[in-house]
Amino acid sequence: MNTRASFSILLLLCGVSQALFLTEQKLADMLITEPEDVDITTKILDSNNGSTELLIEGDLVFPKTRNALYCFNNNCLWKKNSKNLVEVPYTVSSEFTYNEKRTIENAMMTFHSKTCIRFVPRSSQMDYISIEDKDGCYSSLGRTGGQQVVSLNRYGCMYHGIVQHELNHALGFYHEQTRSDRDQYVKINWEFISPDMAYNFQKQNSNNQNTPYDYGSIMHYGRTAFTNQAGMETIIPVPDASVKIGQRQEMSNTDILRINKLYGCSI
Repeated sequence: MNTRASFSILLLLCGVSQALFLTEQKLADMLITEPEDVDITTKILDSNNGSTELLIEGDLVFPKTRNALYCFNNNCLWKKNSKNLVEVPYTVSSEFTYNEKRTIENAMMTFHSKTCIRFVPRSSQMDYISIEDKDGCYSSLGRTGGQQVVSLNRYGCMYHGIVQHELNHALGFYHEQTRSDRDQYVKINWEFISPDMAYNFQKQNSNNQNTPYDYGSIMHYGRTAFTNQAGMETIIPVPDASVKIGQRQEMSNTDILRINKLYGCSI
């Protein structure tokens, strides 16, 4: 074998080795796991503490075209295509790193595998969500028309559960603890909530779709949300105060059921 042939083979082997390394690195990046004790409520509220947006319930953008938060009607739901799939066009800011984009995409995959929701890269659609690195974790409620921002701050919101939480808002879902019948399931400790924060616990005229109250919903805030005294609980389950509130890692089965019921998915 001449020198030129040997050199060519060596270059080929180096290229294969480098490609394998990059592939393994990408797989490793995708398999990064989050700590089990990620507190969605604390992360969201901390991230939004300095936000310039007018937010309701901690992470819902105050509607500029409606007097109150209300969804569950044809005007604020995303539309089905000819294949009976609900398309939600989106863009992702170039400010996000490769790993951060993977976190967002992986959070979307549960919707794709268990519902008829399909987040699709925007081409020319007029209505779409724009996922951006802004000053907190927040979203509008449902489809508002045109470009609507879903903010996922790179330094406080890059968690699987938080991404799903904000995407659920964009689909039209409230927080669990503000649903219309919540007083049957949780007690709100008003004594530990500052008067100027009380509006965050206002019950909403929600469509509960004949589904049970879900303490484990990805949309349920934790026990100390908006507390004015460190460690004091503002939300207590009734009648069993020991019930665990909130679900840190992934949408619950009831969260998925509600999406399928609201959008008429045949999954």
